[in-house]
Amino acid sequence: MPPGAAAEMVRPGSLNYVEGQVSSNGQALNPQSVGHFTLRPGQSLQTTADGYAEVLLTPGAFLRVGPNSELRMTSVGLADTRINVTHGNALVEADQVIEGAHLEVTLGTTSADILKKGLYGFSTDPQDVRVFDGKLDVIGQTNNREIGKGDQILLANGDNMKKSGFDEKQAKSDPLYVWSEARSRDEAAQNKLVAQNPYGYAPVGGGWFWDPYTSYYGFWPSAYLYSPFGFGFYGGYYPGFYYGGYHPGFFRGGRIAGGAPGFSGVHGNGVGGFHGGEGGGFHGGGGGRR
Repeated sequence: MPPGAAAEMVRPGSLNYVEGQVSSNGQALNPQSVGHFTLRPGQSLQTTADGYAEVLLTPGAFLRVGPNSELRMTSVGLADTRINVTHGNALVEADQVIEGAHLEVTLGTTSADILKKGLYGFSTDPQDVRVFDGKLDVIGQTNNREIGKGDQILLANGDNMKKSGFDEKQAKSDPLYVWSEARSRDEAAQNKLVAQNPYGYAPVGGGWFWDPYTSYYGFWPSAYLYSPFGFGFYGGYYPGFYYGGYHPGFFRGGRIAGGAPGFSGVHGNGVGGFHGGEGGGFHGGGGGRR
């Protein structure tokens, strides 16, 4: 997509990044699809041996799909977003969880509800769910269990929901994890550029903006925060190009508020966020490719 081209409003299921061979129900997806393609309920997304894809969920939640994988969107909406991983590996980075929203990932007959901001891995071979950071409620046919940081549940064991630890160092060397960390770093850098100079970027839904220079969507949270990878995101009511605008579906204070005014405020260049003042850098920030 050429710089300055318009993008669609963001909805859960919006494609945000493509690398390698990726398709949806037989339709090939490429970088030019970003900004114009959204997975609908019942639609699937597939990757081949070199394929990676990033899909936006609720504001601040990124779904990333690794090679040789397939998933299906079963429900799409700010209040209820559900994904079924049918084959391969997926990872969800939830930089914030919106109060009142239901975000669920399903593997077979087991579902996992994301309860807190964090980083979550899902695999079909072996079939398991794991928590790098945050909290999940794992629900089987007859039992459920909440698990937290450093926990995993092997679903091959049935509904006993026995949790165990996992080798975090090994897990962080997985190609999907490494790719996801690189994407999170890029998105934090993109957010910082908007904080320094917002002009030229366009809000396209609550918490998201379109970046015509990178040709993918960016994240602007309701308050400044750090991602589970340790990268900083400026947030709050930012002036500049959001000045006086109304954007349906925006959220205030972590709550869904359809039709609420979004990102309006006093026009100016200040940034309310991390130590650094007027568009300055993050303090700390952390993170890096492991």
